Amino acid sequence: MDALTHPATLAFAIDRARPVPLTTQITATLRTAILDGQLEPGARLPSWLDLAAQLGVSRGTVKAAYESLEDEFLVVPSGAAGTRVAQLRASNASAAPAAEPIRIAPPLSEIEHGFFQRPLPFQMGVPAQDAFPAKLWARLRTRAVREDAGAPVGVPDPRGRPELRAQIAANLAITRGIHCHPDQVILTSGYKNGLCLTLLVLQLQGRRAWVEDPGYPIARMALEFAGLDIVPVPVDGEGLDIASGMALASDAAVAIVTPGQQAPTGVTMSNRRRKELIAWAERHGGWIVEDDYLSELQLGGRAAPALMAGDRSERVIHVGTFGKTLSPALGLGFVVAPLSLAERFGEVAACLNPAPNLTTQLAVADFIADGHFLRHLRQMKALYKARRDGLRDRLAGHDAPESFAGLAMVLRLPKGVDDVALSREAVRHGIAPAPLSVWRHDRSKADPGLLLCVTNLRGNVLDRACDTLERLIAGLAPPDTSLSTLVEA
Repeated sequence: MDALTHPATLAFAIDRARPVPLTTQITATLRTAILDGQLEPGARLPSWLDLAAQLGVSRGTVKAAYESLEDEFLVVPSGAAGTRVAQLRASNASAAPAAEPIRIAPPLSEIEHGFFQRPLPFQMGVPAQDAFPAKLWARLRTRAVREDAGAPVGVPDPRGRPELRAQIAANLAITRGIHCHPDQVILTSGYKNGLCLTLLVLQLQGRRAWVEDPGYPIARMALEFAGLDIVPVPVDGEGLDIASGMALASDAAVAIVTPGQQAPTGVTMSNRRRKELIAWAERHGGWIVEDDYLSELQLGGRAAPALMAGDRSERVIHVGTFGKTLSPALGLGFVVAPLSLAERFGEVAACLNPAPNLTTQLAVADFIADGHFLRHLRQMKALYKARRDGLRDRLAGHDAPESFAGLAMVLRLPKGVDDVALSREAVRHGIAPAPLSVWRHDRSKADPGLLLCVTNLRGNVLDRACDTLERLIAGLAPPDTSLSTLVEA
């Protein structure tokens, strides 16, 4: 291990009031860290001078502590390479029983089943990696690094770079029909971060919240963590059923919706429902959080306008991300706040949630300003249409019914099949379909199924992924059942 061990991680407790010499206190702390395995064999300790400066003691005090550890064969001086932790002898290693390894479950394991270094076939939420303009992005990123390095050093605007906020505002007017001032745009690290910022601003703990059923499970969890009472509202062919929401909780404080392409059904909210939703918010003082999920990537013609575009009462908060259109690795999204809340959003961002990575912001601003973003969207829509059609043909032939929701095919499974367990097993075989049941508020009432995203089904990946999925389902479905018969009509 070549990295220096930071002394702050060792929990030094230097107490000059104790009758114990400082050298002995430092030696004891380091000895415990080494024997407990906190400092692994080969780990490099800080230099005498660096640790002395951190602890506020003399260099000779630290030197004496290191020499004591050397006498105990716990550290080895390595000249210019510093002092390193020694390989423990068997007698030392057996002096204390080995501690049980700490195992902490990864976050969202019931939903996302792991985090992958590269996207897997069928994985939701990841754009086409082979179509990302890597060379162009590298050039823009390099230019942004130079520009940022040469800029005067000052406190950055916590809402984000004004260049990017202006470009986002201009782009939203073209692609989503939203007319806003750049100061209404607050940059975030993505949708989840934008939702977090919104909940911090609204301060609705203890109030009720409408959520789509089925709907994005992570948004549902986020509201619960924020102390809101979840009210699942059914979704039909027109989107969120406002009448049902009114019957269940007309006094709800907020509604979280995906009106452009509902997740996971792919339904676009009708104009009638949009008007009803905005009228409810205006009448009851509620807020609407618009998750603009995949709306710029509507494959069937022109994307419907954003809900915020038709809001004259300023009750809609628009949350967007570049994670679905460019790459989640950018860690960049945005919130468009109503004018009445724009100042408050800026204040909360300044205190708790400042905008991320300044050089990435500059590069994305240039990417939009130079026309690359709209060109990229056009190319992605054509690519995803081709991959959608390829998956449909591979599974069900040319006469297959339309069964796509956004960028994913819906695959219904036989009753009683555990789609969560199946999706976990699929990951072990190199594919990552998403379980459908977790999108329902009450999973006991959910029909099992899988969502098969098309974005990364390039070339011969399609056939291999479908063959693998077919083998996994073969042991679960009734005899003579094929993938084509499971595609939702």
